[in-house]
Amino acid sequence: MITVTEATATAGALKRLSDEGVSIWLDDLSRRRIESGNLAELVENKHVVGVTTNPSIFQAAIGSGEGYEEQLTDLAVRGVTVDEAVRMMTTADVRAAADVLRPVYDATGGRDGRVSIEVDPRLAHETAATIAEAKQLAWLVDRPNVMIKIPATKAGLPAITEVIGLGISVNVTLIFSLERYHEVMAAYLAGLEKARTRGLDLAEIHSVASFFVSRVDSEIDKRLTALGTQEALGLKGRAALANARLAYEAYEEVFAGERFTVLAADRANRQRPLWASTGVKDPAYKDTLYVDELVAPGTVNTMPETTLKATADHGEITGDTVTRGYAQARADLEAVERLGISYDEVVRQLENEGVAKFEVAWNDLLAAVTKSLDSKGVDAR
Repeated sequence: MITVTEATATAGALKRLSDEGVSIWLDDLSRRRIESGNLAELVENKHVVGVTTNPSIFQAAIGSGEGYEEQLTDLAVRGVTVDEAVRMMTTADVRAAADVLRPVYDATGGRDGRVSIEVDPRLAHETAATIAEAKQLAWLVDRPNVMIKIPATKAGLPAITEVIGLGISVNVTLIFSLERYHEVMAAYLAGLEKARTRGLDLAEIHSVASFFVSRVDSEIDKRLTALGTQEALGLKGRAALANARLAYEAYEEVFAGERFTVLAADRANRQRPLWASTGVKDPAYKDTLYVDELVAPGTVNTMPETTLKATADHGEITGDTVTRGYAQARADLEAVERLGISYDEVVRQLENEGVAKFEVAWNDLLAAVTKSLDSKGVDAR
């Protein structure tokens, strides 16, 4: 049984994180989490104010079959295609989660209380199809607090502009490089300008830019370890934080600029940086590293539940840990480059791998659902 003192300590780090201007979102969703009341409990007691999903998360949730049996039976009776079955299940979960988070959405004027759902990852390099899929998902979920996730590929950039221009809120995902992040912010501003031209209320359009963190360390640390020098080993665990901190510097510059200032006069919202992939991959690092060291106002940190629990238990929230570190961040990335590790090569590889991993997860999900539908005597066309 948790004592009052323990409960206060548990809430402490998460509350401090929220008080510093960091919105805590949960990077996970399943029907069991919703129906058991766990999601509502996290919102009420753990300062969770949003949810993100991705193909891997749905593959794990729906692939287990837990909580989906009745809907799978109904879908099989209807003889739907496997793609339709997957979309019916994923959008049902996102719709239900959006309802749980609706009070947060209302209380924050749409800033939080958001639930994200990603376009089919197989469309990552197809602009027109991504736009069509985003519109369809927004229609299927039919909740004002949904965010449509669009990958930050080259083909995704014009899709982001068009979808924002239609008044649909967007979570831009799979951002690894500073150059691509600048392009994402420009795509968002162009979308707001389109929305304004169409006479839409800019205050109702929100966006986050999901800047991936731990995967940068995983790849660069691997290369530093291979070099094996004292200088190389001394740089391990620093590149991801440096990359993210410089992304926040870019965010501050762009959204203090003239282009956004004009839009802000029409009540436009900033596109907030969202720290994604914040679960630590290297057990040698503190498990709250990418939470404790990325505290800055106006950001979102989307955490897997293990990271959320770790932060609640022993997170060290000591105020802003981003804006004072720009010079050191530049120095760290420059030091990595001097050792012959190409930043551009690494981030390009990570983007390609990120898209590929989500495609694999999506295909695995389709295969699992096909098997379930087939087991009910219906051909999953």
